[in-house]
Amino acid sequence: MNPERAPFSSLSFPVGPLGIIAMDGCKDIAKKVDDWLLEERHGEANSSEDLSSFFIKSRCPRFSNGEAKAIIDESVRGKDIYILCDVGNYSLTYNFMGNTNHMSPDDHFADLKRIISAIAGKAKRINVIMPFLYGGRQHKRVVRESLDCAEALRELSEVGVANIITFDAHDSRVSNAIPEIGFEDVHAYYQFIKALYTHVDNFKVDKEHLMMVSPDEGGIHRNLYYSSLFGIDLGVFIKRRDYSRIINGRNPIVAHEFIGDDVEGKDILILDDMLSSGDSMIDIIKELKRRKAGRIFAAVTYALFTDGIGEFQKCYEQGLIDKLLATNLTYRRPELKAAPWFVEVDMSKYIAKLIDALNYDESLGGLVNPAQRILNYVHKKEVEEKK
Repeated sequence: MNPERAPFSSLSFPVGPLGIIAMDGCKDIAKKVDDWLLEERHGEANSSEDLSSFFIKSRCPRFSNGEAKAIIDESVRGKDIYILCDVGNYSLTYNFMGNTNHMSPDDHFADLKRIISAIAGKAKRINVIMPFLYGGRQHKRVVRESLDCAEALRELSEVGVANIITFDAHDSRVSNAIPEIGFEDVHAYYQFIKALYTHVDNFKVDKEHLMMVSPDEGGIHRNLYYSSLFGIDLGVFIKRRDYSRIINGRNPIVAHEFIGDDVEGKDILILDDMLSSGDSMIDIIKELKRRKAGRIFAAVTYALFTDGIGEFQKCYEQGLIDKLLATNLTYRRPELKAAPWFVEVDMSKYIAKLIDALNYDESLGGLVNPAQRILNYVHKKEVEEKK
Protein backbone atom coordinates (compact mmCIF):
# COMPACT_ATOMS: atom_id res chain seq x y z
CA MET A 1 0.00 0.00 0.00
CA ASN A 2 1.20 3.48 -0.81
CA PRO A 3 2.55 4.85 2.51
CA GLU A 4 1.59 8.39 1.54
CA ARG A 5 -2.02 7.28 1.29
CA ALA A 6 -2.10 4.93 4.29
CA PRO A 7 -3.46 7.43 6.88
CA PHE A 8 -6.39 8.18 4.58
CA SER A 9 -6.97 4.67 3.23
CA SER A 10 -10.43 4.50 4.75
CA LEU A 11 -11.43 7.76 3.09
CA SER A 12 -9.57 7.56 -0.22
CA PHE A 13 -11.11 5.63 -3.08
CA PRO A 14 -10.08 5.29 -6.74
CA VAL A 15 -12.04 7.02 -9.47
CA GLY A 16 -12.67 3.55 -10.84
CA PRO A 17 -10.95 0.17 -11.16
CA LEU A 18 -7.62 0.77 -12.87
CA GLY A 19 -7.09 -0.37 -16.46
CA ILE A 20 -4.04 0.08 -18.70
CA ILE A 21 -4.08 -0.15 -22.47
CA ALA A 22 -0.61 -0.32 -24.01
CA MET A 23 -0.58 0.70 -27.65
CA ASP A 24 1.73 -1.11 -30.03
CA GLY A 25 5.08 0.62 -29.75
CA CYS A 26 5.26 1.03 -25.98
CA LYS A 27 4.70 -2.50 -24.68
CA ASP A 28 8.11 -2.68 -22.95
CA ILE A 29 7.76 0.41 -20.77
CA ALA A 30 4.07 -0.35 -20.18
CA LYS A 31 5.03 -3.76 -18.76
CA LYS A 32 7.41 -2.05 -16.32
CA VAL A 33 4.70 0.43 -15.36
CA ASP A 34 2.30 -2.45 -14.72
CA ASP A 35 4.88 -4.19 -12.52
CA TRP A 36 5.44 -1.03 -10.46
CA LEU A 37 1.70 -0.53 -10.02
CA LEU A 38 1.22 -4.15 -8.94
CA GLU A 39 3.90 -3.62 -6.31
CA GLU A 40 2.32 -0.32 -5.25
CA ARG A 41 -1.18 -1.79 -5.01
CA HIS A 42 -0.23 -5.04 -3.28
CA GLY A 43 -2.72 -5.59 -0.49
CA GLU A 44 -5.28 -3.15 -1.91
CA ALA A 45 -7.25 -5.68 -3.91
CA ASN A 46 -11.02 -5.48 -3.86
CA SER A 47 -13.78 -7.41 -5.51
CA SER A 48 -13.58 -5.33 -8.70
CA GLU A 49 -9.81 -5.59 -9.24
CA ASP A 50 -7.67 -8.55 -10.26
CA LEU A 51 -4.13 -7.68 -9.19
CA SER A 52 -2.40 -10.15 -11.49
CA SER A 53 -2.14 -7.33 -14.06
CA PHE A 54 -3.86 -4.06 -14.91
CA PHE A 55 -3.45 -4.63 -18.65
CA ILE A 56 -6.53 -4.68 -20.86
CA LYS A 57 -5.99 -6.69 -24.03
CA SER A 58 -6.39 -4.70 -27.22
CA ARG A 59 -5.15 -4.71 -30.80
CA CYS A 60 -5.21 -2.70 -34.01
CA PRO A 61 -5.11 -5.12 -36.96
CA ARG A 62 -4.80 -3.81 -40.51
CA PHE A 63 -6.34 -4.81 -43.79
CA SER A 64 -4.10 -5.38 -46.82
CA ASN A 65 -4.99 -1.95 -48.23
CA GLY A 66 -3.58 -0.24 -45.11
CA GLU A 67 -6.85 0.50 -43.34
CA ALA A 68 -7.06 -0.48 -39.69
CA LYS A 69 -9.51 -1.04 -36.86
CA ALA A 70 -9.25 -1.29 -33.07
CA ILE A 71 -10.47 -4.24 -31.03
CA ILE A 72 -10.65 -4.38 -27.22
CA ASP A 73 -10.81 -7.97 -25.98
CA GLU A 74 -11.79 -7.32 -22.35
CA SER A 75 -14.46 -5.32 -20.57
CA VAL A 76 -13.66 -1.67 -19.86
CA ARG A 77 -17.03 -0.85 -18.33
CA GLY A 78 -16.72 1.49 -15.35
CA LYS A 79 -12.91 1.48 -15.39
CA ASP A 80 -10.45 4.34 -15.12
CA ILE A 81 -8.48 3.74 -18.33
CA TYR A 82 -4.90 4.86 -18.99
CA ILE A 83 -3.75 4.53 -22.60
CA LEU A 84 0.02 4.58 -23.16
CA CYS A 85 1.05 5.63 -26.65
CA ASP A 86 4.48 6.16 -28.26
CA VAL A 87 3.90 8.00 -31.54
CA GLY A 88 7.64 8.02 -32.18
CA ASN A 89 8.14 4.26 -32.53
CA TYR A 90 9.04 3.84 -36.19
CA SER A 91 10.29 0.27 -35.72
CA LEU A 92 6.78 -1.15 -36.17
CA THR A 93 5.71 -2.16 -39.66
CA TYR A 94 2.53 -3.15 -41.50
CA ASN A 95 1.65 -4.55 -44.90
CA PHE A 96 0.33 -2.10 -47.49
CA MET A 97 -0.51 -3.34 -50.96
CA GLY A 98 2.25 -5.93 -50.73
CA ASN A 99 4.79 -3.42 -49.42
CA THR A 100 6.19 -3.07 -45.90
CA ASN A 101 5.49 0.34 -44.35
CA HIS A 102 6.98 1.67 -41.14
CA MET A 103 4.46 3.25 -38.78
CA SER A 104 4.62 7.03 -38.66
CA PRO A 105 3.40 9.34 -35.89
CA ASP A 106 0.23 9.80 -37.97
CA ASP A 107 -0.40 6.04 -37.93
CA HIS A 108 0.11 5.80 -34.17
CA PHE A 109 -2.18 8.76 -33.48
CA ALA A 110 -4.89 7.30 -35.72
CA ASP A 111 -4.68 4.00 -33.82
CA LEU A 112 -5.00 5.87 -30.52
CA LYS A 113 -8.24 7.44 -31.70
CA ARG A 114 -9.44 4.02 -32.87
CA ILE A 115 -8.86 2.55 -29.40
CA ILE A 116 -10.79 5.43 -27.82
CA SER A 117 -13.59 4.84 -30.31
CA ALA A 118 -13.65 1.12 -29.44
CA ILE A 119 -14.10 1.99 -25.74
CA ALA A 120 -17.38 3.53 -26.92
CA GLY A 121 -18.08 5.54 -23.78
CA LYS A 122 -18.21 2.50 -21.51
CA ALA A 123 -15.20 3.49 -19.37
CA LYS A 124 -15.59 5.68 -16.28
CA ARG A 125 -12.75 7.91 -17.49
CA ILE A 126 -10.15 7.91 -20.28
CA ASN A 127 -6.63 9.25 -19.71
CA VAL A 128 -3.87 9.38 -22.33
CA ILE A 129 -0.17 9.16 -21.49
CA MET A 130 1.66 10.31 -24.61
CA PRO A 131 5.27 11.13 -23.64
CA PHE A 132 6.33 12.28 -27.11
CA LEU A 133 3.53 14.71 -27.87
CA TYR A 134 2.04 14.19 -31.33
CA GLY A 135 2.61 17.26 -33.51
CA GLY A 136 4.54 18.89 -30.68
CA ARG A 137 7.22 20.32 -32.97
CA GLN A 138 4.53 22.12 -34.98
CA HIS A 139 3.24 24.11 -32.04
CA LYS A 140 2.95 27.64 -33.43
CA ARG A 141 2.13 29.42 -36.64
CA VAL A 142 4.94 31.46 -38.19
CA VAL A 143 3.65 31.69 -41.77
CA ARG A 144 0.45 30.27 -43.24
CA GLU A 145 0.89 26.76 -41.82
CA SER A 146 -0.97 24.13 -39.86
CA LEU A 147 -1.26 23.95 -36.08
CA ASP A 148 -0.94 20.18 -35.81
CA CYS A 149 -0.44 19.85 -32.06
CA ALA A 150 -3.36 22.07 -31.11
CA GLU A 151 -5.63 20.23 -33.56
CA ALA A 152 -4.59 16.85 -32.17
CA LEU A 153 -5.23 17.90 -28.58
CA ARG A 154 -8.61 19.30 -29.56
CA GLU A 155 -9.50 15.98 -31.22
CA LEU A 156 -8.63 14.05 -28.05
CA SER A 157 -10.71 16.44 -25.99
CA GLU A 158 -13.71 16.02 -28.28
CA VAL A 159 -13.62 12.20 -28.09
CA GLY A 160 -13.84 12.28 -24.31
CA VAL A 161 -10.27 12.17 -22.98
CA ALA A 162 -10.21 13.59 -19.44
CA ASN A 163 -6.45 13.92 -18.84
CA ILE A 164 -3.38 14.06 -21.05
CA ILE A 165 0.11 13.53 -19.63
CA THR A 166 3.12 14.32 -21.76
CA PHE A 167 6.83 14.72 -21.03
CA ASP A 168 8.88 17.79 -21.87
CA ALA A 169 6.54 19.24 -24.48
CA HIS A 170 8.30 21.36 -27.08
CA ASP A 171 6.01 24.19 -25.97
CA SER A 172 3.61 23.50 -23.10
CA ARG A 173 1.47 26.48 -24.12
CA VAL A 174 -0.28 24.19 -26.60
CA SER A 175 -2.42 23.24 -23.59
CA ASN A 176 -4.28 26.50 -24.24
CA ALA A 177 -6.06 24.59 -27.02
CA ILE A 178 -7.80 22.38 -24.41
CA PRO A 179 -8.43 24.57 -21.35
CA GLU A 180 -11.25 22.41 -19.99
CA ILE A 181 -9.38 19.10 -19.58
CA GLY A 182 -6.31 18.08 -17.62
CA PHE A 183 -2.93 18.56 -19.30
CA GLU A 184 0.29 17.80 -17.44
CA ASP A 185 3.71 18.51 -18.94
CA VAL A 186 6.21 16.72 -16.70
CA HIS A 187 10.01 16.42 -16.83
CA ALA A 188 12.76 13.96 -15.95
CA TYR A 189 14.74 16.40 -13.78
CA TYR A 190 14.95 14.06 -10.79
CA GLN A 191 15.74 10.98 -12.87
CA PHE A 192 18.51 12.77 -14.79
CA ILE A 193 20.30 13.81 -11.60
CA LYS A 194 20.09 10.28 -10.21
CA ALA A 195 21.50 8.86 -13.44
CA LEU A 196 24.39 11.34 -13.46
CA TYR A 197 25.40 10.44 -9.90
CA THR A 198 25.07 6.75 -10.73
CA HIS A 199 27.00 6.69 -14.01
CA VAL A 200 29.52 9.54 -13.70
CA ASP A 201 32.53 9.36 -11.41
CA ASN A 202 33.27 12.32 -9.14
CA PHE A 203 30.17 14.22 -10.25
CA LYS A 204 29.76 17.43 -8.23
CA VAL A 205 26.85 19.85 -8.29
CA ASP A 206 28.29 23.22 -7.32
CA LYS A 207 29.34 26.48 -8.95
CA GLU A 208 33.04 25.59 -9.00
CA HIS A 209 32.65 22.27 -10.80
CA LEU A 210 29.45 22.36 -12.90
CA MET A 211 27.87 24.78 -15.37
CA MET A 212 24.56 24.54 -17.22
CA VAL A 213 24.47 25.35 -20.93
CA SER A 214 21.26 25.77 -22.92
CA PRO A 215 21.61 24.65 -26.56
CA ASP A 216 19.28 27.44 -27.72
CA GLU A 217 17.10 30.24 -26.43
CA GLY A 218 14.03 27.97 -26.44
CA GLY A 219 15.63 25.60 -23.94
CA ILE A 220 16.64 28.19 -21.37
CA HIS A 221 13.82 27.26 -18.98
CA ARG A 222 15.00 23.62 -18.75
CA ASN A 223 18.59 24.54 -17.94
CA LEU A 224 17.53 27.43 -15.71
CA TYR A 225 15.70 24.90 -13.51
CA TYR A 226 18.97 23.27 -12.40
CA SER A 227 20.86 26.55 -12.49
CA SER A 228 18.43 28.17 -10.06
CA LEU A 229 18.03 25.06 -7.91
CA PHE A 230 21.77 24.54 -7.39
CA GLY A 231 23.00 28.14 -7.71
CA ILE A 232 25.28 27.35 -10.67
CA ASP A 233 26.08 29.44 -13.75
CA LEU A 234 24.08 29.27 -16.97
CA GLY A 235 25.33 29.80 -20.51
CA VAL A 236 23.21 30.00 -23.67
CA PHE A 237 23.87 29.30 -27.32
CA ILE A 238 21.96 31.46 -29.79
CA LYS A 239 21.17 29.79 -33.11
CA ARG A 240 21.44 31.92 -36.25
CA ARG A 241 19.32 30.34 -38.98
CA ASP A 242 19.04 30.80 -42.72
CA TYR A 243 15.37 31.62 -43.15
CA SER A 244 15.66 31.68 -46.92
CA ARG A 245 15.92 27.87 -47.10
CA ILE A 246 14.14 24.83 -45.64
CA ILE A 247 15.98 21.53 -45.25
CA ASN A 248 14.22 18.48 -43.76
CA GLY A 249 11.35 20.74 -42.72
CA ARG A 250 13.51 23.28 -40.85
CA ASN A 251 15.56 26.39 -41.55
CA PRO A 252 19.23 25.32 -41.42
CA ILE A 253 21.49 26.66 -38.65
CA VAL A 254 24.24 28.98 -39.89
CA ALA A 255 26.13 29.50 -36.63
CA HIS A 256 25.98 29.10 -32.83
CA GLU A 257 26.89 32.13 -30.73
CA PHE A 258 27.64 31.64 -27.02
CA ILE A 259 26.54 33.98 -24.26
CA GLY A 260 27.84 33.21 -20.77
CA ASP A 261 30.78 33.01 -18.37
CA ASP A 262 34.06 31.19 -18.89
CA VAL A 263 33.59 27.41 -19.23
CA GLU A 264 37.27 26.45 -18.99
CA GLY A 265 37.88 23.37 -16.85
CA LYS A 266 34.25 23.00 -15.76
CA ASP A 267 31.94 20.06 -16.26
CA ILE A 268 29.13 21.05 -18.61
CA LEU A 269 25.56 19.76 -18.50
CA ILE A 270 23.31 20.44 -21.50
CA LEU A 271 19.56 19.81 -21.18
CA ASP A 272 17.24 19.60 -24.18
CA ASP A 273 13.88 18.11 -25.02
CA MET A 274 15.05 16.07 -27.98
CA LEU A 275 18.05 15.19 -30.05
CA SER A 276 16.91 14.85 -33.66
CA SER A 277 19.79 14.35 -36.08
CA GLY A 278 22.36 15.36 -33.45
CA ASP A 279 24.15 17.82 -35.74
CA SER A 280 23.24 20.87 -33.67
CA MET A 281 24.33 19.21 -30.41
CA ILE A 282 27.66 18.19 -31.97
CA ASP A 283 28.31 21.77 -33.09
CA ILE A 284 27.66 23.00 -29.56
CA ILE A 285 29.91 20.35 -28.02
CA LYS A 286 32.74 21.32 -30.37
CA GLU A 287 32.28 25.00 -29.50
CA LEU A 288 32.45 24.21 -25.78
CA LYS A 289 35.58 22.13 -26.21
CA ARG A 290 37.14 24.95 -28.23
CA ARG A 291 36.55 27.08 -25.15
CA LYS A 292 38.41 24.44 -23.06
CA ALA A 293 35.39 23.02 -21.24
CA GLY A 294 35.98 19.94 -19.09
CA ARG A 295 33.70 16.92 -19.26
CA ILE A 296 30.52 17.39 -21.29
CA PHE A 297 27.26 15.62 -20.47
CA ALA A 298 24.05 15.97 -22.46
CA ALA A 299 20.63 14.92 -21.17
CA VAL A 300 17.68 14.77 -23.55
CA THR A 301 14.20 13.42 -23.01
CA TYR A 302 14.08 11.92 -26.50
CA ALA A 303 17.16 10.64 -28.36
CA LEU A 304 15.81 10.18 -31.89
CA PHE A 305 19.06 10.06 -33.91
CA THR A 306 17.18 10.35 -37.18
CA ASP A 307 20.41 9.99 -39.19
CA GLY A 308 22.03 7.28 -37.04
CA ILE A 309 24.59 7.51 -34.24
CA GLY A 310 27.76 7.51 -36.38
CA GLU A 311 28.71 11.17 -35.88
CA PHE A 312 28.07 11.02 -32.15
CA GLN A 313 30.22 7.92 -31.90
CA LYS A 314 33.05 9.85 -33.57
CA CYS A 315 32.62 12.64 -31.01
CA TYR A 316 32.99 10.13 -28.20
CA GLU A 317 36.07 8.55 -29.75
CA GLN A 318 37.62 12.02 -30.11
CA GLY A 319 36.99 12.71 -26.43
CA LEU A 320 34.47 15.50 -27.09
CA ILE A 321 31.53 14.08 -25.13
CA ASP A 322 31.48 11.85 -22.06
CA LYS A 323 27.87 10.78 -21.64
CA LEU A 324 24.51 11.20 -23.31
CA LEU A 325 21.47 10.53 -21.12
CA ALA A 326 18.04 9.87 -22.59
CA THR A 327 14.80 8.41 -21.30
CA ASN A 328 13.03 5.25 -22.41
CA LEU A 329 9.88 7.26 -23.16
CA THR A 330 10.21 6.69 -26.90
CA TYR A 331 11.88 4.17 -29.20
CA ARG A 332 15.67 4.04 -29.15
CA ARG A 333 17.79 2.50 -31.88
CA PRO A 334 19.35 -0.84 -30.81
CA GLU A 335 22.83 0.48 -31.65
CA LEU A 336 22.21 3.49 -29.42
CA LYS A 337 21.36 1.34 -26.42
CA ALA A 338 24.60 -0.56 -26.93
CA ALA A 339 26.81 2.56 -27.24
CA PRO A 340 29.37 3.00 -24.38
CA TRP A 341 28.52 6.69 -24.03
CA PHE A 342 24.75 6.21 -23.73
CA VAL A 343 22.86 6.08 -20.43
CA GLU A 344 19.21 5.05 -20.50
CA VAL A 345 17.03 6.73 -17.88
CA ASP A 346 14.08 4.54 -16.89
CA MET A 347 10.84 6.50 -16.40
CA SER A 348 8.49 3.59 -15.71
CA LYS A 349 8.31 4.08 -11.93
CA TYR A 350 7.54 7.78 -12.39
CA ILE A 351 4.72 7.01 -14.82
CA ALA A 352 3.34 4.43 -12.38
CA LYS A 353 3.30 7.01 -9.59
CA LEU A 354 1.49 9.50 -11.83
CA ILE A 355 -1.12 6.90 -12.73
CA ASP A 356 -1.53 5.86 -9.10
CA ALA A 357 -2.09 9.47 -7.98
CA LEU A 358 -4.53 10.25 -10.79
CA ASN A 359 -6.50 7.07 -10.21
CA TYR A 360 -7.03 8.15 -6.59
CA ASP A 361 -7.72 11.72 -7.71
CA GLU A 362 -4.81 13.00 -5.64
CA SER A 363 -2.66 16.08 -6.21
CA LEU A 364 0.24 15.71 -8.65
CA GLY A 365 2.09 18.69 -7.19
CA GLY A 366 4.86 16.76 -5.50
CA LEU A 367 5.41 14.58 -8.57
CA VAL A 368 5.30 17.34 -11.17
CA ASN A 369 7.68 19.60 -9.23
CA PRO A 370 10.46 17.40 -7.80
CA ALA A 371 12.67 20.25 -6.53
CA GLN A 372 12.75 19.14 -2.91
CA ARG A 373 13.32 15.50 -3.84
CA ILE A 374 16.27 16.55 -6.01
CA LEU A 375 17.81 18.66 -3.23
CA ASN A 376 17.35 15.84 -0.72
CA TYR A 377 18.98 13.35 -3.08
CA VAL A 378 21.96 15.62 -3.82
CA HIS A 379 22.43 16.29 -0.10
CA LYS A 380 22.34 12.55 0.57
CA LYS A 381 25.03 11.92 -2.04
CA GLU A 382 27.20 14.70 -0.65
CA VAL A 383 26.95 13.24 2.85
CA GLU A 384 27.83 9.78 1.53
CA GLU A 385 30.86 11.18 -0.29
CA LYS A 386 32.21 12.79 2.89
CA LYS A 387 32.06 9.55 4.86
